[in-house]
Amino acid sequence: MLRNREIKMLLFVMGLISLAAIIGALMISPAATALVFFLSILLTGSSLLYTRWRYREIEKLSVYLREISSGNDTLDVRDNKEGELSILKNDIYKVTRMLSEHRSLLQRDKLQLTDAISDISHQLKTPLTSMTVMADLLSAPDLPPAKRTEFTHHIRIQLERIDWLVSSLLKLSKMDAKTIPFKKDRIPMKSLIQKALEPVMIPMDIKGQTISIAGDDDVSFVGDFNWTAEAVINILKNGVEHTPEGGAIAITFSENALFTELVIADNGKGIPKEDLPYIFKRFYKGKNAGEGSIGIGLAMAHSIIASQNGLIDVTSDSEKGTQFRIKFYKHVI
Repeated sequence: MLRNREIKMLLFVMGLISLAAIIGALMISPAATALVFFLSILLTGSSLLYTRWRYREIEKLSVYLREISSGNDTLDVRDNKEGELSILKNDIYKVTRMLSEHRSLLQRDKLQLTDAISDISHQLKTPLTSMTVMADLLSAPDLPPAKRTEFTHHIRIQLERIDWLVSSLLKLSKMDAKTIPFKKDRIPMKSLIQKALEPVMIPMDIKGQTISIAGDDDVSFVGDFNWTAEAVINILKNGVEHTPEGGAIAITFSENALFTELVIADNGKGIPKEDLPYIFKRFYKGKNAGEGSIGIGLAMAHSIIASQNGLIDVTSDSEKGTQFRIKFYKHVI
């Protein structure tokens, strides 16, 4: 401790003060000189003991900080005493907890990124393998023209699938990073439904399915028209895919003081109970998923709706079909 420059400076200043006091006391009496000498030693010793205690406390904090830097954030240095050291300890503890939470979030994001990369690799592997095989077959000089046309068509379908997958993943990544500026326009629900039905009308017509729409013309909500339409399209596509030929899809919407509600129901084969908790999970495919299903459409719909102060819920019955219920709240809850 005596090698510390601050301690040397303290001893030097205390020595000068004590020497000046002793010289002054010599001019008064020997008894006063002895008293001043005793008090100087007592004051200097007390200062050194207090300074030594403070340095020990600071050394403990240094050890604590080194433990934190090595990844051990379980230590607790808080105390309920008064003083600047106690304030410093409590502030360090607060920063430690904050860093621990940030570390946990980063670790979670790292695991999610690893899982996402693994899922993407798995999803891309199948169409790429299929295209590689068909490309090899196309190089055969004796391949019949009909087969050549068929293989070329399948390659185009796989390329479109890859393009849709990459585009969807980019959108989901932007939503996860909260970098998409969702608009807050007043949207008539009827206009939204008309927009969302456009891509599914032909598949519904092919399967002979019917659509019914019920709701007041003045029902509306605040949100982003294009993004919300994409969410509803994905839900409708799911309904068309899992509803048999000649089936029916019903769309109803209403509004009250708290929220605007959109309900999309079908009379298809339903979703198994064991799959219901996971249908909005990315890349999840249930038992009734189609052969070409990727498991990303409903995950995207969920992210879009949740990003606009909305809530989506699903109920399903193997005899009655599936019902998606979307609520757009008018105030943050």
